[in-house]
Amino acid sequence: MSPTDHTETDIDATETRTATATDDFTVTPYAVDGEIDYEKLIDRFGADRLTDDQLARFPEHPLLRRRTFYAGRDIDEYLEAAEADAPHAIVTGRGPSGPMHLGHVLPLYLAKRLQQETGATVYIPLSDDEKFLAKAQSFAEIGQHTRENLRDVLAVGFDSDKTRLIIDTVDADVIYPLAVRLATHLTPATVEAVYGEQDTVGLQFYPAVQATHLLLPQLVGGRQPTLVPIAVDQDPHVRVCRDIAAKEALPVEKPGALLGRFLPSLEGPGKMSSSADAPSIDLTAAPETVAETIRTHAYTGGRATLEEHREKGGDPSVDVLFQYLRFFFEPDDAELERIAADYRSGDLLSGELKEIAIDRITTFLAAHQRRRAALGELATEIQPYRLTDAERQQALERAGVPSALE
Repeated sequence: MSPTDHTETDIDATETRTATATDDFTVTPYAVDGEIDYEKLIDRFGADRLTDDQLARFPEHPLLRRRTFYAGRDIDEYLEAAEADAPHAIVTGRGPSGPMHLGHVLPLYLAKRLQQETGATVYIPLSDDEKFLAKAQSFAEIGQHTRENLRDVLAVGFDSDKTRLIIDTVDADVIYPLAVRLATHLTPATVEAVYGEQDTVGLQFYPAVQATHLLLPQLVGGRQPTLVPIAVDQDPHVRVCRDIAAKEALPVEKPGALLGRFLPSLEGPGKMSSSADAPSIDLTAAPETVAETIRTHAYTGGRATLEEHREKGGDPSVDVLFQYLRFFFEPDDAELERIAADYRSGDLLSGELKEIAIDRITTFLAAHQRRRAALGELATEIQPYRLTDAERQQALERAGVPSALE
């Protein structure tokens, strides 16, 4: 089977959750390390590079236009439904193990843009159960992160009529029976092939929960193309789910994927981390904190001395803050190119580029934080985004899981 032939299965039994011995990087749902070769990665995962035609058919957005999202699965099926005003859905979630930072929120803003332009239904699961299993945190700690993360998700500004927020432990009445139903089509060999040996039986079971997240829009609303815009490290979850869906035991289509590059860590290669050992820019950070973090920690493409920089210029391709501008924070292509040209010529210094990035990022965060601060009581704010009783029943019925008390 060729790397892009997904007619039978998306899982290669030879895959493991760690990089191969010849690779100098690791990308899994639980660990990202090293300088990532994105082209090699999608070849390994068996995804398809986005074409110019596909990108042109999406609503305009810098994350797409500049190929931050650069690969995918079943993209055409999703685009055809969006163009025909037929039902179509987006799933992109959050693992609430800490505060949300810039890298976490970019897929959400992309999903909002797609919803605004095409009317897509958006499902956003919060996997608090997985974080309890994978992180050394209590349920109380994860619950606090979940509440704070929900405020950031709500601040993005989704349409409540077309958006559903799912919390695994809160919505266990529908998530758990669906996951059990899907788990019958998931073998230990498949889980080990994709994720490697897991520390607990809880993590061994979790792929069935993840598959539930990705298929839930179809179990609620009927068969429809579903797109999952995620960082490329989360693609194994999509591959497992596609393998389950392909068995045709449920009335669902295989979910598609839109795979993105990581927003790099301020310290250089890799992805931005919310862990304590690497700096990140939280969505709630004050402007002075953002400025101090960037000035102190941001990896630059500048030269060692002012004289050398003026003579030889800097390298925007390795400058982290230029990458931040390129990803999302400088929407104007002409202005972005001017910044790059001035940096390469030596006319723009690294410190000046930092100040440009500080201005753009703090402006973005100020708008996000204003919307966040305007939210009322969380239980009230989230209510319009929760699954209705009818939607819960519909999902269970479509999966063949009737209530035991009926």
